[in-house]
Amino acid sequence: MGLVDKLKKEFDLAIEWLGFEIHPETPPEGMPLIKMFPRADVDGMTRRLNSMGAPFDLTFQKIVNISNSRLSLEAGEFAKEQGRFDEFHHAVFETYFSQGKDIGDIVVLEQIGKGSRLDTAALRSALETGKYRKQLDKVKEGAAGLGVTAAPTFIINNADRIVGAQPIEVFRERLRSL
Repeated sequence: MGLVDKLKKEFDLAIEWLGFEIHPETPPEGMPLIKMFPRADVDGMTRRLNSMGAPFDLTFQKIVNISNSRLSLEAGEFAKEQGRFDEFHHAVFETYFSQGKDIGDIVVLEQIGKGSRLDTAALRSALETGKYRKQLDKVKEGAAGLGVTAAPTFIINNADRIVGAQPIEVFRERLRSL
């Protein structure tokens, strides 16, 4: 069970996920991580991610390429509309971080959609027509208005925020203080 799932259960929370592009400048085909971040210590980053993910049974592969996440965010909106968002969201995370696949590739997204029991023909159509682009643009504008600059960002009661991957105790402390 992931951090968000544990917190939802422990604190009886309502969670709304909003798609936020971390690096919208990434070309559609993606980009080598080392080109985007020439000074990155990729091995160190992978070790830190695995250390933080271990309590939640999350494993991270060494990220070689940064995917353009726009299509995966659009696919997430499709999954929300179909009532399959949580399953799809978890599968996208697993596909990118644990399997190292390109979540900007429509074929990869179709595979994830199939595994999440989505209608893959309808998913492809929504992605090809850009059905959710305007919706994601509105989320981006709203996020900018709230000062969101990183993912994940957790906004609690439209006021308090927790930015970045933080230990579960940081969340528990903030939520207990409400």
